[in-house]
Order: sequence, then C-alpha cells, then structure tokens
Amino acid sequence: MPPRELGGGNSECGEKMTRLNGKIALVTGAAGGIGRAITERFLAEGALVAALDIDAENTRSSLGAAVAEGRAMALECDVGDSASVQQAIAAAVSRFGSVNVLCNLAGGSTNRDAIVTDAPEEEFWRAIRLDLFGTFLCCKYGIPELIKAGGGSVINMTSMAAFMAIPSRDCYTAAKGGVASLTRSVAAGYAHQKVRVNAIAPGITLTPRVQAWLNTACGADSLTRRHIMGLVDPVDVAHMAVYLASEESRVVTGQILQVDSGVTIS
Repeated sequence: MPPRELGGGNSECGEKMTRLNGKIALVTGAAGGIGRAITERFLAEGALVAALDIDAENTRSSLGAAVAEGRAMALECDVGDSASVQQAIAAAVSRFGSVNVLCNLAGGSTNRDAIVTDAPEEEFWRAIRLDLFGTFLCCKYGIPELIKAGGGSVINMTSMAAFMAIPSRDCYTAAKGGVASLTRSVAAGYAHQKVRVNAIAPGITLTPRVQAWLNTACGADSLTRRHIMGLVDPVDVAHMAVYLASEESRVVTGQILQVDSGVTIS
C-alpha cells in the first residue's frame, strides 16, 4: 500500500483548517517520521509549534517556511536530561508565551534489543531513559505550563508492543508499557486542573527507520500481515494527535488510543 500524502494547510473543500487555532504545541522527537508528520499537521491546523529533537538542525530544515514565518521554532533537546528538558520548555514559553499541548514522541528501539536473557543491560536502560524517563521528565516540567495556561492536552506515545507479545523486544516493551501506565496515573492526578492526558499506541508505522527494520527483521512478514487494514502511515498517527490536541477531545483522558490497523485484535 503506497503511503498517503501528509495533510497540507487546506481541507478537501479548499478552506483553511483551524482545529488548533490559538493552540501552542510542544512536540518532542519532531525530526522523526511520526514527529515530523504530527508537527506538520499541527501547523496545518493553525497551531504554533515548538519542535524539539536531539537533532535540531534537521528539525529546522524540515520545517522550512514555518520557522521563517514565526509559526514554529526548532530546539535541541535530550528528553532524558532534566536540564535540557527544562531549558527547551523555558525557551518555548519565552517565545510563544505559553503551552497548551504537550506531545511526547521521542523514543524508539534498536537492533540491540532482545529476549530478556540476551538483552544487554545498557540497552534496557537506554530504552527506559529515552522512552519512559523522557516522557516522565516532559510531563514533570511541561504540565505546570499547561496548568498556567488554564489546562490543556498531554499526548504520550506508547506502542502496540505494550499490548502484544513481541519476541526479542523486551527492553522496548517494558518502556512502552510503562508509558501506558504513566499516562493513566498522570491523567487521574491532573484532571482537576483541566489537564487531560492520553497516549497513542501505533502499529507498525512506515517511517524510514521502521522500513529498514522490516527489510531485515526475522518474522516481520507474519507481523505485517496481521495489520488487517495495511501498515500505518505517520500521518495516520498525526490525525489522532490532532484530535487529542483539539477541543474535540475535551472529556477524553486516561485513554490509550490504538492506531494499529487492527494488529492487536488479529
């Protein structure tokens, strides 16, 4: 199935989309496939975006005109480092005035992951630091800014791996399972301050990194066939992120929304 085009600034009727008009979003992992798609969709829907990534130059070049026009800014951030997270959030607030949407996407697995008896300990801690601790830090320092703004939306990124038995991904599965649990507990803790907290659990998503994995991974064919509506495109995840960022989801919190082409029910 060929990838669908990323959403642009106009709807099918030729009218500008403004579902996020007036929103200020902070997106981590913005240089990656899903992060880039979400950043582009947020901008197309009228949001101002602070795009954070360890590779700020790549982020800046991919945003192009949006940076020049002042609708976006690219910031270097290591989400596993407390000082780096605090500095990036402070820079975003200094530039845009507040934050209404906190989208925690930074994460990922590597080929060093394995079954628990074979996985290197350093790989476990890498996954925990990036996927789980990074989400924790961004919530810790980002949620106070949402509260100052009168409330808002936190969007975390978990994975189908948190809900399925996927061999040889024990480090990544542990980290993403932690993100799902953290999402629910944080949602319960901040609802009274008008902060809603949800997570997206994508299936296999056709980013360049995942495409390279599919070309080499043992057993990938059987797993991809279980995606009963075809593999996921980054923009499919981005559409869900727009919904969660918008007021359309104003009473949705503590949920793990699976954008997985049915893999977890097949």
